[in-house]
This record gives sequence, C-alpha cells and structure tokens, in this order.
Amino acid sequence: MPEVIETTVYRLAELSDEAKDKARAWYCEGGFGYDWNDAVYEDFQQIAEILGIDFKTRSVRVMGGGSRQKPCIFFSGFWSQGDGACFEGYYSYRKNASAEIRTHAPQDTTLHGIADALQSVQRRNFYQLRAEATHRGRYHHEYCMAISVDRDSPTYQDMTADAEDIVIEALRDLARWLYRQLEREHEYLTSDEAVDESIIANDYTFTASGRRFG
Repeated sequence: MPEVIETTVYRLAELSDEAKDKARAWYCEGGFGYDWNDAVYEDFQQIAEILGIDFKTRSVRVMGGGSRQKPCIFFSGFWSQGDGACFEGYYSYRKNASAEIRTHAPQDTTLHGIADALQSVQRRNFYQLRAEATHRGRYHHEYCMAISVDRDSPTYQDMTADAEDIVIEALRDLARWLYRQLEREHEYLTSDEAVDESIIANDYTFTASGRRFG
C-alpha cells in the first residue's frame, strides 16, 4: 500500500546555527555548480588583449552535442601546494598597453608593473620581442608554463641580455595575478553572506538538521 509521509521543511532563516552551517556546506559542495569563474576569466581576457596576449584555444562540448572554442586558461585551487593558474598563448608588443591598462584597472599596481616591464623591455628591443606560452605537466601554476622568447628582427639582431627573463617573469606574474583574482572571487562566493543570499534567492528548503529537501 502506498503511504503518505509528511516532512516539515524550513527556510534557511528558520534553521538552528548548526543546521545553517550544514545547509551552507551542501551549497558549497553541490549547489555551487555553475561557472562561477566566468566573470574573472572575461576580465582576464580583456587584460591579456590590452597587454598583447592572444590565447590559444581548445574545443569544448556544449549542450546539444556541438562544440565551441574556449581560451586555454587553467587553474586549480585553492587548498594544495601545487595550486595556481596558467595559460597558453602568444605575446607580442601592443602599443599604448601601459596607458590602457591604467584606464582599465586604475588601482591595480601589479598590472601596471607588468605592462611597464613589458613596455620597457620592448623599447630596448625595438618592439620586436614575441613569446609563446605552453602548458606542461599535470599541475596548473605559473611554473607549468613553458615560455619561449625570441626577437623578430629583420636584420637578425639578438635580443638584449635581460629580455628573455623579463618577458618570462612578466607572463608568470600575470598568471599569479589571475590566481589571486580567482581565489578572492571564490572566497567571496563561498562566504556565509553570499551563500545565504543564493540559498534564499533560490528558495531552497531543508529539514530541521539542515539537509537539503527541495
């Protein structure tokens, strides 16, 4: 015989503190299932374009069986020693990058420093430096980027002695910057305030113990 079982459910505000913590943990582990990093990636792509970086792309499947091209930007985080961010792409001189990055991010001195370092080393090499960054290994931090630098000189001039190191370090600094932005965004989105707001907006309900019901 079928039976009807009644269950009393609660909104987040009606739960005990312990049950609220359990509800939040459920959200962070399972309910937190969207592409939360999209906004950070979009901003990073704009910054990379300003600096003169053209990302490599890879095919990813989409709902419906098709595919689309996605920039080769990777990260892992945020709890292990090997965590970090990296990218694959091509760098070349971009005119006015130092001024444009200040317009885009007026308070971000780290980005200003990256742009200025690239501008300065390019000037010493008649704006002919270029680089390629390729991911290597199974981790995703800045030292997983194999970066080759050369000078596209029509007269086959060598790059200055400091050029390779400066370009490599600037691109790795950019990967470090990306990881910090992802870490901050994740910390905010998993904060009690942000999680509570999402749970309430989605009208999730729970049992008295904080287990998700509907």
